[in-house]
Amino acid sequence: MTHKIKHVPVLLLSVSAFALMLTACQPANPEMAEPSPDAVEADETASAESTAITVSNGTSSVVVDPANWPEGESGVERDPEIEAFIADLVSRMSVEEKVGQIIQADISTVTPELAAQYNLGSILNGGNSGPGDDNFAPPEAWLALADEYYNASTDTSDGGVGIPIIWGTDAVHGHSNIVGATLFPHNIGLGAANDPDLIRRIGEVTALEIRATGQDWTFAPTLAVVQNDTWGRTYEGYSENPEIVARLSAPMVEGLQGLAGSDDLLGADHIVATAKHWVGDGGTDRGIDQGDNRSSEAEMRDIHAAGYRPAIAAGVQTVMASFNSWHGVKMHGNGAMLTDVLVDRMGFDGFVIGDWEGHGQIAGCENENCPQALLAGVDMYMASGSWRGLYESLLAQVRDGTIPMERLDEAVTRILRVKARAGLFDGVAPSQRPHAGDFDLIGSEAHRAVAREAVRRSLVLLRNDDGLLPLDPGAHVLLAGPGADNIRIQSGGWTINWQGDGHTNEDFPGGQSVFDAFEEALSGAGGRVTLSEEGGYTDRPDVAVVVFGEEPYAEFVGDRETVDFDDDRGLDLLRQFQADGIPTVAVFISGRPLWVNTELNASDAFVAAWLPGSEAGGIADVLVGNADGTPRHDFTGRLSYSWPRRADQTVLNPWDEGYEPLFAYGFGLSYAEPGEPFVELSEESGLSETGGDRLVLMENGRAMSGLALMLSSGGEAVAVNGPDAATPDGLVSTTLDERDVQDDTRRFNWSDNASVRLTGEASDLPDNQLIQISYQVTDSGNGPVSFAMGCGEGCEGAVDVTAGIRWAENKDWQIASLPLRCFAEAGADLSAIDAPLIITGPEGLDLWIDDISISGEAAEDAACEL
Repeated sequence: MTHKIKHVPVLLLSVSAFALMLTACQPANPEMAEPSPDAVEADETASAESTAITVSNGTSSVVVDPANWPEGESGVERDPEIEAFIADLVSRMSVEEKVGQIIQADISTVTPELAAQYNLGSILNGGNSGPGDDNFAPPEAWLALADEYYNASTDTSDGGVGIPIIWGTDAVHGHSNIVGATLFPHNIGLGAANDPDLIRRIGEVTALEIRATGQDWTFAPTLAVVQNDTWGRTYEGYSENPEIVARLSAPMVEGLQGLAGSDDLLGADHIVATAKHWVGDGGTDRGIDQGDNRSSEAEMRDIHAAGYRPAIAAGVQTVMASFNSWHGVKMHGNGAMLTDVLVDRMGFDGFVIGDWEGHGQIAGCENENCPQALLAGVDMYMASGSWRGLYESLLAQVRDGTIPMERLDEAVTRILRVKARAGLFDGVAPSQRPHAGDFDLIGSEAHRAVAREAVRRSLVLLRNDDGLLPLDPGAHVLLAGPGADNIRIQSGGWTINWQGDGHTNEDFPGGQSVFDAFEEALSGAGGRVTLSEEGGYTDRPDVAVVVFGEEPYAEFVGDRETVDFDDDRGLDLLRQFQADGIPTVAVFISGRPLWVNTELNASDAFVAAWLPGSEAGGIADVLVGNADGTPRHDFTGRLSYSWPRRADQTVLNPWDEGYEPLFAYGFGLSYAEPGEPFVELSEESGLSETGGDRLVLMENGRAMSGLALMLSSGGEAVAVNGPDAATPDGLVSTTLDERDVQDDTRRFNWSDNASVRLTGEASDLPDNQLIQISYQVTDSGNGPVSFAMGCGEGCEGAVDVTAGIRWAENKDWQIASLPLRCFAEAGADLSAIDAPLIITGPEGLDLWIDDISISGEAAEDAACEL
């Protein structure tokens, strides 16, 4: 692998061969076993001769003994010429340039000119960021912007050293920020496929598509070992079993970066990979995103860190620190884990990147002021929006000695080493690099074929009565359900934007919905497919296929309290077809196993399709057979997560006491091995009957399932389906904003009289309950404000809340608690509510809303005012 380093002669980056893989990380088949105690005993023996480290945040502490962790080595050897080049470069850098190198800013908050002015080391495009603030920007715009940042960063006209910037992106299931890219199944589906060669090829495809648009680096793979399926990031983990995560981590790194020890490493076809999130993100208490992991050190090592040793041996060049804490101590500030274990003990030789403003969560830190993260071992801050203030505080802290120059130089050296290995000092702009501008790579036929293979390999068959599957290609198939013709639902979160919401099929050029796939499979074989999402038909079908599941979400937005699948749209259709005597296939799209006993009972065949991405042809490949009744492809996917018997089984792992799943880890039927006849399941969820005292209508600024958020003015209504929306006349608009973490609340702004409506049936509401609204007012506007409930055309009960809104202006967050009787007294029929909240506001009103719920609290004495 040859790279020309700017300002020096051509260098040969020779990297010696290195192959290290745990035997236990390569099982021949996915049989479950509790993590082996052998390595534990050997390491714990060594701990008697070592010194444990206590890490504290002032109120909580955790003890770490690095000697208890496995020794390791990076698969990438240091090149003496690169080391000499970097040492010389660091010696010539000003302190301002060094501080800039350890900061990464989001492209929505920094221009190329500002990035150069502050010598920033990196940029990223967050989940809702694109060139020109356009998530739908074409590939050409991405590449052009990459050139702008590169050219600005390497300009030495001001006398600086001109260090090229590195651009990171969340390409977590393909180059998923780009319209038209190949979208692979999310990791939960790839874990069910459990094929290292397939994973490697997916990494290779992803790297090529990223190369086409000029980025250098992806924040993947996620190596979380998920222990609680209520976590909103469950689908980002390959498995609950550390063996599968360890088995697949190195192949994905190799696919993205190239093979360690070869000339292909970080060469023309590859990019920089990230192992994330170090460490314990999949094991937080109650599955709360960014929460507290309370595992023992042995559990943290043997379960949650299982994927990292293979990734380091494969030469992964960056590791992302995790948001979670461990026994109360945030990982971004845990020096024993970031430095003593990850770097010194396990041999990681790249640089540690923080997560989105994660440093600001360390005790005593703020987003703009946190030397603790650097001192603990974070080499680059992901200071998405706080970068300028952070730069100023870090600069002052280096100058006053709070941050030793030695530590700053160490972090800068690590960052520059990765940039050099990746060829960024070659003096070649992104648009001139191999594959840049070859936009035919994006979503190419060959790449989509790999994704289609991944889909069919990931499917898990849970029920198949009387051999209903595979379907006769000459049959008349009725395709129904909300996911029948919906690539957005197939693809889930981290797709075009952060939450994956607000898209139509037109936003996935070249992609196939389930309907498209069945049309392709049946049209040439004498069969036909009828699309009827609501399930109606005039011509009786031979079989009905109902496609349903979770709406897209990402991170904390997807956190749940139980694993109950509480959307009845699919169930209603299944029962309708069951009553009509029509054989029915359920295709369940989800980011985790969920309690669906009722849906399983109402089906003749049931397929867990996970989040398959853009190539639903893989579903039809397996579900539709040949004319002679033989399958075209058999089911090979096996559960990499245990499937719940009850809705309260949020923690369900084979080594847990009282393990009683409905379908155990490793389960999966096939045409070759159909298994035992299906037995009718209990439909008792296991949840308390009193669990419904609080009806959640909106959470984190997002309407709950079955409800919709609308903006209306002048008789026109616009649905809020994505991060941003506005009425055509601009009288009211909304965007996602930050209360505690990224995009966790919704902000509404009025430029004239208009309304925000939360619509959806909420009938038979008792008048002795409260509607509770978490809100903040930054501008109360120039006129009256009302909260109302709607009950059909011409039926509404409104309460004037102007005084309360004006009182709350600039007073931080408030909780409004209004008795439902107030709306009834104003004319609302509480037995027929179809709009649980209507907010009508004037010009200038700037209102933030986090959560809305109806509470069972008694409201007899509550006043009808804020």
